[in-house]
Amino acid sequence: MTPKGVEHSEIRYRDPVHNIIALDSAQDEDRLLISLIDTSEFQRLRRIKQLGLALYTYQGAEHSRFTHSLGVMHIMTRVLNKLAVDYKILPETRIAARAAALLHDIGHGPFSHVIEKTTKIKHENWTKQILLDPNTEVNQVLSNYDRGLPKRLVDIYEHKYSSPFASQLVSSQLDCDRFDYLLRDSLMTGAKYGNYDLEWIIHSIKLDPVEERIYVSAKGLYAVEEYLQARFYMFRQVYFHHSLRASENMLNSIFRRAVDLLAEGNLGFYQTDSPLAKLLAARLMTTREFLNLDDHDIMFYIKQWMGEKDPILKDLCSRFINRRLFKSIDVNWSEVNEEEFLTAAREIVTKAGFSVDYYLLRDSAGDVPYFGPYSPNTTEPKTQIYVEVKRHTNNQRCEITEVSNVVRQMRGFKLDRLCFPKEISQEMYDLLSQWQIN
Repeated sequence: MTPKGVEHSEIRYRDPVHNIIALDSAQDEDRLLISLIDTSEFQRLRRIKQLGLALYTYQGAEHSRFTHSLGVMHIMTRVLNKLAVDYKILPETRIAARAAALLHDIGHGPFSHVIEKTTKIKHENWTKQILLDPNTEVNQVLSNYDRGLPKRLVDIYEHKYSSPFASQLVSSQLDCDRFDYLLRDSLMTGAKYGNYDLEWIIHSIKLDPVEERIYVSAKGLYAVEEYLQARFYMFRQVYFHHSLRASENMLNSIFRRAVDLLAEGNLGFYQTDSPLAKLLAARLMTTREFLNLDDHDIMFYIKQWMGEKDPILKDLCSRFINRRLFKSIDVNWSEVNEEEFLTAAREIVTKAGFSVDYYLLRDSAGDVPYFGPYSPNTTEPKTQIYVEVKRHTNNQRCEITEVSNVVRQMRGFKLDRLCFPKEISQEMYDLLSQWQIN
């Protein structure tokens, strides 16, 4: 009920996945979330694409971390509302979980995960720093609501929070983050592999009041199987698409070359002491400096570097801006002599006048966050999904692979590729063909 003298005001965010995400400014909790959304740190997420360079492959993949984060918060709210029907959830836990869902990606740098490979900067660490830095608007909004709230959010991210289910719902094998990005990425790329029955999963989620961990009722088993299959095929068909990965590897090459030139004193265009210059030189940045970086900064510099004297950086940037992407081949390293094959590949690249350091790129799945099918680890409860099963007259909970042949038979797959300029693609295809024949 709206307090007397307070005007009811619902803020609506129109969303392509969830239709309407509504927050009521007359409610303390929602007013906090609205204030967090309006901070400069959260608004910055509008300028960071959710799927990095996927738009080079899927032209509709222009969605941002901003829209995704709103979606995660919305799903978190729905799950908490569902659980609250049967379980008592403390108000402190509820607001911490909703805020943690909203702010879980606030530490992402330009192009999301792509730049992390070169800079070694982990967005999870920046998220914590942004939350705890008293100079950020996010920290001030959280602290004004409850002085201990920033630390509670960090505890949720680190799986140290007093109510473990809150951490599970933010980051686990069955979390609100994945619930949203699978549906959102599937919709925006046009690939249908990520569709699954979110409604039935939410309906099936339950809470163990003793251990305070979530599990799924027996009627939700098939929906969870579908969700895990959706994630598997999104990785295989979308996140690991040849062109998408080629563009990411090219961007990585651009930054490696820029880093090398800067170290040699041969990088022409860069602004001394700018956040990007510090990023290239691996120098410490303040929170504010990091928050000044977004996708637009990276594209600005790449366009400027198209005019560099260095032929390698100039060429790589031109290819990237004009989408002249590298080609790639899949290599089963168990079937070839790796050293001999790479030696032959390097000869092809060098003969064509390219530097092997920047134009022959190895690509593997090891750098992809959260990659792989479901594979429980008994020492990490957050990696497990538990479902309820009916055995005789009792209901028991067990890890999902104990009752699901579908999940148990899911297997990972290797991503082992070589990326190279299109000009030498025929020679590289012929090389691979020769080795496969032999």
